[in-house]
Amino acid sequence: MIWSPSEDGFVLLGMPDVHGSIRGKALRPGAFRNAVEKGAVMTDLWLGLDPVDMPITDYRTYGINTGAPDLLLTPDPASLRPLSWRPGWGVCLADPSWPDGSRCRLASREVLRDVLADLAELGYEVMAGFEYEVRIRDGAGRPLSSGISYSLGEIGRFDALLEVLVPAFEGLGVDLEAVHTEAAPGLLELNIAARRGLQAADDAALLKFAVKETAASLGLSASFLAKTEPLEEGSSGHVHMSFWQGGENAFAPGPGGDLPEACMSAVAGLLDHLPAASLLINPTVNSYKRLVPGYFAPVNVSWGYENRSASVRAIRGSGPARSRLECRRPGADANPYLALAALVSSAVLGIREGSLPPPPESRDVSERSDLPALPNSLESALAAFRDDAELRTALGAEFSEYYDISRAWELKAWQRSVSDWERDRYTGAV
Repeated sequence: MIWSPSEDGFVLLGMPDVHGSIRGKALRPGAFRNAVEKGAVMTDLWLGLDPVDMPITDYRTYGINTGAPDLLLTPDPASLRPLSWRPGWGVCLADPSWPDGSRCRLASREVLRDVLADLAELGYEVMAGFEYEVRIRDGAGRPLSSGISYSLGEIGRFDALLEVLVPAFEGLGVDLEAVHTEAAPGLLELNIAARRGLQAADDAALLKFAVKETAASLGLSASFLAKTEPLEEGSSGHVHMSFWQGGENAFAPGPGGDLPEACMSAVAGLLDHLPAASLLINPTVNSYKRLVPGYFAPVNVSWGYENRSASVRAIRGSGPARSRLECRRPGADANPYLALAALVSSAVLGIREGSLPPPPESRDVSERSDLPALPNSLESALAAFRDDAELRTALGAEFSEYYDISRAWELKAWQRSVSDWERDRYTGAV
């Protein structure tokens, strides 16, 4: 183990749920050591809870309808890290298995593991990095910045948070490379170093956990909601990735600057399956409020070299190691494990099929009506996911059915609700 808890502390043993939140228990050191040797138990109800903790009653073989029996949690000791803002406490990620000992392939980390195994069959390993935009407000709900992007003056308004956040990330093993203000009040972008395989998503999940916790410790609030305010930029969760064979980047351009065949096929796979993948990288009703023209959020199937208006941006970089693809479609609200799984699966399908993308776009494509539109609602994304048998198979049939039910539940919850906007707009007119 990299770190050991103090005898008067706790270890937060947790698993990322379908929404990307880390759920679990606070274990005393002795109980944690026992869990490392023998496992720990936790109800399978966490597999079937919606964002407001209501049981999803549409699940029939686990969760509330089967009495919420136990799963066995196996801690991943390599993920044990200290919490700098809670001296003596730590966090450790865990993986669940069913009572018969078989892997729980519904768990987010397990879904990504299976996708990474498919990639390994092609001889590749993924290197990925996440960029998150998060809204920070003070205790009175006021944004910490005015909304000037890349402001060297306004970045100082986040000093108190960064003073706590930097050591928190260091303790968690998350390498924070840069921060900058974005073009909406209180919006801060965090860039973390790319990592190989599962660690890339682990770092992203721990980043979101740490930001929320450290902000709360200072009387601030941090929100990764995709669209918080109308007529303002939303919060993105861009994913950068490249495929590697040992020490060689398979996406690095050749001497003439052309991208290699594997990279071009990966672009094609991403574009082919992006409508269906939207369900995983834009997972809520709110996600689609961000995905409108004019806010640097892609709305159509498109790619280009260094084109930030496109869904997929090809970056040839300052050297072979820096060459990569950036998918700009994901929101900050996406589960990082499922977002990376969807994108890697799509790229793998493109490579296996030897697909080629259309010509790259060099101009702003946000208003282009001649390009295929991407889903503009959770309902249309769910339909696209149901129509894409290849992606569903790549992600696993069992998981795909499980995830389909969770998103359909979100749609039903939204359809049953009545918003203030509806009351304000229609009460006097009908």
